[in-house]
Order: sequence, then C-alpha cells, then structure tokens
Amino acid sequence: MRVPPPQRLYFEPAVHLRSQSAFCPHAGLISAGALEHNFQFLSRQAERPLLLPVKANAYGHGVRAVAPVAAASAVVAGMAVATPTEALELAELLRELNCRKPVLLFGPSFADEWPALVAAGVQLTVNTLAEAQALPDGARAQLKVNTGMNRQGLHPAQALEVGQELQRRGLLAGVYSHFSEAEAPDHALSWEQFAAFQELLKHFPGVLHHMGNSAAVLNLGPLPGMDLARPGLSSYGVMPPIHTPELIPAMTVQARITFLHWAKAGERVSYNGLDTLERDTLIATLPIGYADGYPRRATGQAEVLIGGERRRVLGRVCMDQLMVDATGLDVTAGDWVTLWGRDEWGQELHISELSRWTGQAEYELLTQLGRRTPRIAAP
Repeated sequence: MRVPPPQRLYFEPAVHLRSQSAFCPHAGLISAGALEHNFQFLSRQAERPLLLPVKANAYGHGVRAVAPVAAASAVVAGMAVATPTEALELAELLRELNCRKPVLLFGPSFADEWPALVAAGVQLTVNTLAEAQALPDGARAQLKVNTGMNRQGLHPAQALEVGQELQRRGLLAGVYSHFSEAEAPDHALSWEQFAAFQELLKHFPGVLHHMGNSAAVLNLGPLPGMDLARPGLSSYGVMPPIHTPELIPAMTVQARITFLHWAKAGERVSYNGLDTLERDTLIATLPIGYADGYPRRATGQAEVLIGGERRRVLGRVCMDQLMVDATGLDVTAGDWVTLWGRDEWGQELHISELSRWTGQAEYELLTQLGRRTPRIAAP
C-alpha cells in the first residue's frame, strides 16, 4: 500500500518535473539547495573558500544549472574547467549572470587559442618556460607544479624558473598542484607532495596558492598556507570511498513510464532473453537507455524507485529504453521513476549503488549522462 510522501529536504523531483515541459521524458534534477549545502560544508572543512571545478559539464550536472548557484555562493571564489571551449562558454555564462568571479583553465591551451581566452578574462595554466615567455601581455596565468601526479605541470626545480618569468612579466596570478593519492589511508605520500609544494611557494608570495582536492579536504583537513580549496566530485554530493554523510547528492535522474503491459509467466524480457518471468508480470517501460548514459553493464543487477518501492530492471538495458517490474504497484503511464537520487517518498537510490552494479566509478556514471537528458535547476 502506498504511503504519503515524507517531508523532502529540498524538493520533490516528480512534483518539480510536472511543472516542466511536457517534451521531457527523462531529466536530471539539480538541487541548488544541495549544492550550496555541500559548498558550505566543504569550505568549513577546508577553512578556505572554494575554487569550484565545473569541468565536464559540471561533472555531468549541467554547467547552466550549477554555475548560477556557484556565482551566488559566498564561499565560491571562482570556477575552473578543463578545456578552452569550456572556459569560453563558462566566461560567457558568468557575464550573463553579471558575475565577476575568475575562471581558471586547468588544461593546456595553444597559442592560437590565447587571444580569445585572454579577451574573455580566462586565467591560463602554464606548464613550460616557452609558454611563460610567449603568453601575450595582459594575460593572467597560474603555474602548475608536478609534485607526483605526473600528468601535467613542472617539477618544483623547473617550476621556480618558469614562475619567476611569469612574475617578472606581471602575469602570475597563482601557483597550484594536485594530490595523487589523498584518498589513501596512508597519508605519507600526500604530506610529502605538500611539503615539496610548500617549499616552492616561499618564492611566490602574494599570489593564490591551492592544492586541496576532494579527498584532501575530507582526509587531510585545512592545508597551511593555502588560499583556496578545490573539491570536485564532493561539491556535487558524492565522495567514494570516503564515508561523508554530511554531503547531499545534488542530482536526481528520473524518467516517465511510457508503456505498461502484462507478460505471462515463462515469457522472456529484452534482448537475449536474460530474464524469464516466474509469474505474470506488469512491465513498465522507461524511455532511457545506454545512449542516454544509463549503463548497459547494469543489466541483471539494477534497481529503480517506482511507485514508492524499489523494483528490479528486467532483462538487458536497451539503447533507448529499459523495462521494470511494476507488478502490484499503483502506477500509470506518465508517472516518474527514479533511476538514481531521491524519489517523492523520500527514498534514495545512491549513485554509488549503480557504481557497484557496473564496476564504473561515480565520476564516469555522472559525466556520461547524455545530452538527451536535460538538466533542470531545482530548489
């Protein structure tokens, strides 16, 4: 028997979706309240304001849903992205919002991209002496230091010369590095990385210093001498493998029931007949599949929240659709079903459960949510 929904913390996804366009068979609801809660919590943990990463479409949450919340937040000092295209799009969006917070481009850029980036006010990451010498006058740059990640940046001895060149030219806005294993139980390597970074920073007072990613904020606490913290995934309310109940997942993904029908015991469901029905079953079809980013690898394990209950996904996940056991539920075509997040009865299906079912990291699952699924800002 269905029970009345309890009081929701921020919003009731299905209720909010009913107020949106009818041409929306599935959507990601992005809670501004959850985002701001996470920003505040992480800033308190770090004892610093945040440089918020919004790369990869805000970790799949939709930069147009997230940036207005970050722009209005007193604890977010700026935002950062991975590619020049992302940087230009974010800079334009912030202009539309009348927000003057800086944008940092984490990733590399080429000389033919610099004029547009500099004109947009984007701060550039510098990884080589040649870049430091060639950047146009008027650019603002941050020096990337490789303290052990070995992905990008200069080793501290090389970074000193490059940073001094940027400083000489009046272009240096910040110096930053990145922890490679801050989520590990043994923090020895992380503190070794941080010590090497701190030693270099003695040569660059008066500019921004930052290094703390999500795992560092939650595992290492406030980092001496840092001006900013840079939590990524945790800002969106997800932080495996660190148990952090204070974080609230900001995204709820839902899809509408498009078709209901009865299938008899003994019939099979979906491609390759992986599920044989043990009883007469009411099957609900949802218009979302692996082309939308719902993982095919969840086949045989996935559950959804439908009609106030957890129910199994039947058979193989298809490109555009999936099927759910709705037997005994009071549901009808058009009802909203939760793929992950919270439903209108207050139940939660965490993205980390989907991660366990598929063997894919939460980062992957969130960022692969496709463009056919609109991100809708919610309270």
